[in-house]
Amino acid sequence: MTTEADIGASLSKHPRPGEVIIRSILYACGAVSIVTTIAIVYELGKEALLFFQDDRVSVGEFLTGTVWQPQVGSFGIWALALSTTLIALIAMMVALPIGLGSAIYLSEYASERVRTILKPTLEVLVGIPTVVYGFFAVIFMTPLLRSVFGDATVNFFNVLSAGIVVGILIVPLISSLSEDALHAVPDSLRQAAYGLGASKLEVSIRIVLPAALSGVAASVVVAMSRAVGETMIVALAAGASPRNFELGEDSLFGYILNPFQPGEAMTGHIVRISSGDLAYNTIDYNSIFSIGLALFAMTLLLNILSRYFVKRFREVYE
Repeated sequence: MTTEADIGASLSKHPRPGEVIIRSILYACGAVSIVTTIAIVYELGKEALLFFQDDRVSVGEFLTGTVWQPQVGSFGIWALALSTTLIALIAMMVALPIGLGSAIYLSEYASERVRTILKPTLEVLVGIPTVVYGFFAVIFMTPLLRSVFGDATVNFFNVLSAGIVVGILIVPLISSLSEDALHAVPDSLRQAAYGLGASKLEVSIRIVLPAALSGVAASVVVAMSRAVGETMIVALAAGASPRNFELGEDSLFGYILNPFQPGEAMTGHIVRISSGDLAYNTIDYNSIFSIGLALFAMTLLLNILSRYFVKRFREVYE
């Protein structure tokens, strides 16, 4: 009599050359991605080390300073990180309600036919080159803001315009990932809530959304990482000079946190400096690698936070 163990043993001994080849290719792809990441970190760290070895650079000033002027020996990363943070927060304020609302609509209200049409259409926005978004911010969003708030209030280059357009850019990211998480919630939870007399809105907000919270939170953090790393929009629309400030001297809401003022983001500064005529191993040249390393650390922390949310709030259903 043939047992299940005998069947399993015979199947495991059966040669599968195609499966071995596929497994080898997958292992190779994983190894390439790991080696590439290590190489990027190594090169960033090596070049940034040259920057920090300069006698004019202080690690403490780099991490806590608020003035970035390499020409005079001031290397405070917060002059650049502030604008990056402001743009990312504005982008999330735009993208989160729109993206989450569209995800709830596609998952809970739209028919299957409408969903198959609208979701790919929405994801087309991801394929638009970011330089197009940058020009859209300059020629449409900034004039619109100036017509609403006045030319005297809104500078031509400002972080609000850049933040709004970056928010438009990451809407499909939040919408698509959140919709996938909402759509994966078992239908039995919905039917149970309907059986208790809940309305569709109550089911969507109080049942489905909490059940998919881990996926939604992960999509938000990933979108935040995308906003922090955006380059062309902020380079074109936000400004080309760091927002240097002094705490206690400059107005907090009048200048430091004013979204109508220009402010160069970390990515925009890297683009501007690297596109100029800089000699290798100069202080200006090496500084862009220290900024890149700080940007890498920020996105890494956001990705770690994303994984924490996924593990902390994940719901497992039978």
